[in-house]
Amino acid sequence: MSHLRIAIDIGGTFTDICIMDELTGEVRVAKTPSTPDDPLVGAMNGLNKANIDLKDVTLLSHGTTVATNALLTRRLPPAAMVCTRGFRDVIEIRRADKEELWDTYEDVAPAYINRKDRLVVTERIDHAGNIVEALDESDAREVARILKKRGVQSVAICLMNSFINPVHEQRLQEILKNELPDADIITSSDTLPEIFEHERFSTTVVNSILSPIVGRYVQRMSEQLKEAGYVSDLLLLHSGGGVMTPATAQRYAGRLAGSGIAAGAIASRHIAMLCGYKNSIGLDMGGTSCDVSLVYDGKSRITKDWGIEFGHPIRFPSIEVLTIGAGGGSLAWIDDAGALHNGPQSAGASPGPACYGKGNKVPTNTDANVVLGRLGNSLAGGNIKLDLDAARNSVRDCVAEQLGMSIDEAAKSIVSVANANMADAVRLISISRGYDPRDFALVAFGGAGALHGVALARELSIPIVIIPPNPGVTSALGCLLVDIRHDLAQSYLKSASKADANDIENKFIEMENDARTRLVTEGVESKNMILERSIDMMYAGQWRSLKVAVSTPFISVESAIESFHQAHELEYAFRRDEANVDLFRLNLTAIGVTQKAELKRHTESSQPINPRGSRLVAFDDLETSIETPIYRHEDLTAGSKLVGPAIIEQLDSTTLIPPDLKVEVDEWLNIRIFILEES
Repeated sequence: MSHLRIAIDIGGTFTDICIMDELTGEVRVAKTPSTPDDPLVGAMNGLNKANIDLKDVTLLSHGTTVATNALLTRRLPPAAMVCTRGFRDVIEIRRADKEELWDTYEDVAPAYINRKDRLVVTERIDHAGNIVEALDESDAREVARILKKRGVQSVAICLMNSFINPVHEQRLQEILKNELPDADIITSSDTLPEIFEHERFSTTVVNSILSPIVGRYVQRMSEQLKEAGYVSDLLLLHSGGGVMTPATAQRYAGRLAGSGIAAGAIASRHIAMLCGYKNSIGLDMGGTSCDVSLVYDGKSRITKDWGIEFGHPIRFPSIEVLTIGAGGGSLAWIDDAGALHNGPQSAGASPGPACYGKGNKVPTNTDANVVLGRLGNSLAGGNIKLDLDAARNSVRDCVAEQLGMSIDEAAKSIVSVANANMADAVRLISISRGYDPRDFALVAFGGAGALHGVALARELSIPIVIIPPNPGVTSALGCLLVDIRHDLAQSYLKSASKADANDIENKFIEMENDARTRLVTEGVESKNMILERSIDMMYAGQWRSLKVAVSTPFISVESAIESFHQAHELEYAFRRDEANVDLFRLNLTAIGVTQKAELKRHTESSQPINPRGSRLVAFDDLETSIETPIYRHEDLTAGSKLVGPAIIEQLDSTTLIPPDLKVEVDEWLNIRIFILEES
């Protein structure tokens, strides 16, 4: 009888496998090096390494970086874009802004589709949806002939004002499908029916160019899983914090561009809630990057202002995660002015840190931690041996000698710069949004998060650090804790004073019918459907909006206005009750609740734990290294208590506990580190 739930999370350095027995709640993990040339190889290697019989698997969920990497590397299929005549350059003009405003030498990344592949047709629909000029079908057929000759695999149809009236896009799609039956033809009116043509066009382009890539990847993976005995649907984690089936994933492939980073945020929230903390900050520090997320009052922040590269927005709803180049493999370097930097360049999975012995000579955070004694002589359960001499040589040659420091001082400096970068990221996602870190718990995970969590908590006055039972595979665990989810939206541009509640209710009903159809095709029963409504609103004259939850059925515009005033005051610390309010967009979140296995709760024990050994470890606030006991995580039990200094080692991570800090292990085997107040 099937009773296992499997999650696969492919990172830049490691591929993590999380196996949960839904009968007992027991979790076990496996790690294997990622295979950038073909991520599927690493995923299947991990399943084999974990000795999993896929006939025993009832659910397999997958967080993938395939879409993200395709955009970053520009390894994209032949694609084209079809626009209203005169608007082919919208995605290149963008908003005419730059990420670094004062850097005159920096260029924004080029458009994903070259200008020669952006073709035009004659048509025009006005702002109200009226047809001003009918679609010229001879233009459409000529475009189809050219694209067929070029052998494109996907086409993004982006016509002006199609968000209000999609009739021309739909007809153009029919014509192109007749001539290009094997190509993916994606319309902006289906992808993102919203005003603001640049964001709509950009999202549609991303959706279209990723569709063949995601389709091939999902098909290959599904076939290999089926051959190995897996009979259920493969579920793919998307940026909004839910999962979708392969059929939906190909239609909305752009949602997978944030797949990998969403899993950690989901798991972080779940763990903090188990521990009784509705406010939490997730710190996912892996081998290449660090992802920071925030949960307030039990809810993750959702944003539609994101993208893989600046200037190319993806307006699908996404869990808000701030990513910086600070991971175990981030390289330390000195600029021309003699200042020490850390990242965003990374040694990656290959060659990896200098201590891996694969040819890299530049120090990384991992090398610095090896020099300081915070890491031992191996990682991943002994599968990766660490060379202390190679680590020391890299720190000495590239940092210590240039800055006139000892090797230990240089190693501490490397770690301090990394911690400062991560602390700034936490400030951006908390303090800059009006949240006080002192009111939050810090959930530190990823392969390197448990090494750096306490330092960040001290820097930001966060009172407690929670280390999950398996920090290095916590993101994979997140894939097992999500529901099927779709986010639908349509523009609704009206002043609140002129809006009609009945009209809004009818619009919501239309979206709900669409949402139920999608969920039914994915095997969700009516009793497991949750439909959540919201409206994006703003003060008249503003162009940035706020999302406000509304009731079902929608009966009062005035109630929605008051909710907006309250939300605006919370976000920006002021409200303007006398100002006119505009409605911008209607949103519907459709959730198909999936059955989830609960993590095992362990019985508390007062049995003392003994260290397996000790070694000299350097701590930030001590001038010299001190002898520090080394514990194994598998020796810890619920109720275990200890006082730092201590090192806790396990297959997927290492936890650093500075002197005098109190530590407790809870019933889910989370390590809770209490940060002492400075006297």
